[in-house]
Amino acid sequence: MESFFTVGQQVAILFILIAVGFLCGKTKLLSETSVKSMTSVVLYIVTPCVIINTFMREFDQKMLTGMLIAVGAALFAHAVAILLAFLIFHDKDERRNRVYKFALVFSNCGFISLPLQQALLGSDGVFYGAVYIAVFNIVQWTYGVFISSGDKKELSAKKIILNPCIIAIAIGLLLFLFSLPMPELIKSPIGYLSALNTPVPMLIIGFYLSQSSFASAFKDALSFLCVALRLIAVPLIVFTALMLCGIRGTILVSCIISSGASVAAATTMFAARYNNDTSLSVNLVTLSTLFSVITLPVIVGMASSMGG
Repeated sequence: MESFFTVGQQVAILFILIAVGFLCGKTKLLSETSVKSMTSVVLYIVTPCVIINTFMREFDQKMLTGMLIAVGAALFAHAVAILLAFLIFHDKDERRNRVYKFALVFSNCGFISLPLQQALLGSDGVFYGAVYIAVFNIVQWTYGVFISSGDKKELSAKKIILNPCIIAIAIGLLLFLFSLPMPELIKSPIGYLSALNTPVPMLIIGFYLSQSSFASAFKDALSFLCVALRLIAVPLIVFTALMLCGIRGTILVSCIISSGASVAAATTMFAARYNNDTSLSVNLVTLSTLFSVITLPVIVGMASSMGG
């Protein structure tokens, strides 16, 4: 019941923020140009700040071991989703096909997962959630960029290494491993920018929803299949694998929360950046968020009772 209430509350907040973006789109307060600029700010400034902010904590050997396990679990979760996407989605429209594949692979492990991990697992759960986000960003800026652009040239080593999110991961690891103090003059701005990770992506999604027909999502069988794989198949496969490996407790539940979250808001931002089907991306994000009210509490409850 606690899981149902917590997830339901987070989803309700998300839909309110999406509604604000929707109204801004309908009333022309937001335009296509301004939203694309907001997308760049989120991808290149806000997300790196979220990563650094979550790694600013005292070093702990036990947490380091758990972090390595969480890295392995996150890599496995993304590998499973990539394989499923490769095997299942072969839409003739490449712009739609790219969106389906991206949506299946990447979960909303920031907005949905972190608050739930905080509520159910405390600071340790949030830490492992941040580790998942770090892996998410590495995969997003490699596989995600490739699948969205369809251009291998976008995957140059220089672009990957100099990507703000990869740099943020390196900085965050240094802060954690060496317990480096962060001056308040720098720490506070990072915290303020991190706080934008929730409202701005939702406003972006709301804007694109105002420009598309959400009803079309309910007529698209592939959308339902993509959402079912994202919300049910991926977390269940990850749960089974972790249980077989003897992983229990906070790490297990935290990874299941991250891998079982709805379609990432970045799906719409990447679709917009690489001129793919933004209407489809909005439909997938909204549809999966709606159904996650039911699926996420059930899967998290199962993980807590069987592996807690």
